Amino acid sequence: MVVLVMMVGIGSAGLTLGAQTDLDVLEVQGKVWALISATGNVTVQLGSDGPLVVDTQAGAAGERVFGAIRAMTPRPIRHVVLTSGDDRFAGGAAAFATAGRYVRVIDSIDPRGLDARASIIAHLNVLNRMTATDKPSASWPTDTYLTSEWSLFSNGEAVQFLHVPGAHSDGDTIVFFRRSDVISTGGVFDADAYPTFDAAAGGSIDGILEALNRVIDIAIPGENQEGGTVIVPGRGRLSDETDVANYRDMVTIVRDRVREMARRGSTLDQVIRARPTADYDGIYAAHDGDGDRFVEAIYRSLGGKNR
Repeated sequence: MVVLVMMVGIGSAGLTLGAQTDLDVLEVQGKVWALISATGNVTVQLGSDGPLVVDTQAGAAGERVFGAIRAMTPRPIRHVVLTSGDDRFAGGAAAFATAGRYVRVIDSIDPRGLDARASIIAHLNVLNRMTATDKPSASWPTDTYLTSEWSLFSNGEAVQFLHVPGAHSDGDTIVFFRRSDVISTGGVFDADAYPTFDAAAGGSIDGILEALNRVIDIAIPGENQEGGTVIVPGRGRLSDETDVANYRDMVTIVRDRVREMARRGSTLDQVIRARPTADYDGIYAAHDGDGDRFVEAIYRSLGGKNR
């Protein structure tokens, strides 16, 4: 059960949940809110249609997120958007959809038949990977797209879904709330840590950089490069274009350092011992060895296999 320490209206700056929930609920801008926790962020668009939720969290974390959304609005969740198929982003999809409701207009064809659960939206590659594993069918996307972009109109604004292939995985979706001017990045941008990507699921370091550049292309900074488009990362603080540009530059510099050493014939052990992330570990290495793991992932993504 989620206990509210401070009850506030939707039009105010934010609300804080009980300390035991490890969850902060922040008003971003426009109709978009962010649910921030140490395990990851959830983006919520509120309005008369019902909430559109970007990413869920599994287990107890997902329960806390759902409780927070219920405290924000009595309307059932209408759409759940998965930026990838990882448990971190999609683990609570089945529970969120079951508790929600989405009935299409009467003159449209709904391949789900009588299924009135909230729709689960993702790129087709996410569905393909979920069906190929032991993921329960209730968490599978019910609405997929296979083009580079897709969109819908939700709660009075256009919402764009942008697919970036081969980034965190091969099914990444960046979500852009156009009127609110908010971007939800999912796993391609982590404000508190080095990026992660799953090579087995089609992820790559070059895809991460492509995704970051896509976010930068969309975002428009405010005066003196501060503010403007707000970016909700997969984890970490709310950010702006400058934050993403600095992160992109860090990833590019480390990637280029590793690539140059690999080109000269350095083994993975030699590259790791050279510590190409040394000047960034104080910012992005939350745990011992994070920099080494990032270097190894880059090395292998660039084709290096030897130690």
